[in-house]
Amino acid sequence: MSKKALIVWGGWHGHEPEQVAGVFAGLLRDGGVDVEVSDTLDAFLDVEKLKGLDLIVPVWTMSTITKEQCNAVVEAVGGGVGLAGCHGGMCDAFRESVQWQFMTGGNWVSHPGGDGVEYTVDIASSSNPLVDGIPAFSVKSEQYYMHVDPAVEVLATTRFPTVRWFHSSNPPVDMPVVWTKRWGHGRVYYNSLGHHADIFDIPEALELMRRGLFWALEGRQVARDASATADDFRNEKKMF
Repeated sequence: MSKKALIVWGGWHGHEPEQVAGVFAGLLRDGGVDVEVSDTLDAFLDVEKLKGLDLIVPVWTMSTITKEQCNAVVEAVGGGVGLAGCHGGMCDAFRESVQWQFMTGGNWVSHPGGDGVEYTVDIASSSNPLVDGIPAFSVKSEQYYMHVDPAVEVLATTRFPTVRWFHSSNPPVDMPVVWTKRWGHGRVYYNSLGHHADIFDIPEALELMRRGLFWALEGRQVARDASATADDFRNEKKMF
């Protein structure tokens, strides 16, 4: 049975969501995945359909999500469906949804200097297969300053400050660029690169994203083999 992925794109068009969605769809289809692409968040409303997927890929920036839409994704990922995305398309998607931010592992707060900042992406853990053999590389794009869940596994970083601003009165920090985390039985992968689709013309950036998409997707079969469901983590106490 072929693997199934849903890519949902929209929101602020400055991030070229349709083009980025096309890049990701191509990577997945080249790997034999059956990909559905949607331009409406209502694609998240059918929780039973989401539970039947292997991967959800949000490419949606600076918008709002309803409680019902968000809860459906939270439930599906908690049961083992993978979640993977990049840049503002996943971690600046819904600024008012702390539940979304908790699930994804972080949220954008600034990009000092805007687009066109030259910076280095440093690989933090070369022993992890998601980054094994990928060297440090330079990009010229937005450099994302994030508020990040301390539970994530950081796989790549970038050094701040690059641009002088109010934050630069603090000591230098290594800001996560690529990370993974778990949400229930689901695997979550994030890469802060991706302001425009052409960032993936850089081979290292494209390969990082390809590996992340498939790592998140492959966790679904692990959950199925273990007969795992979101019920394993269910709690009726108030969480949000």
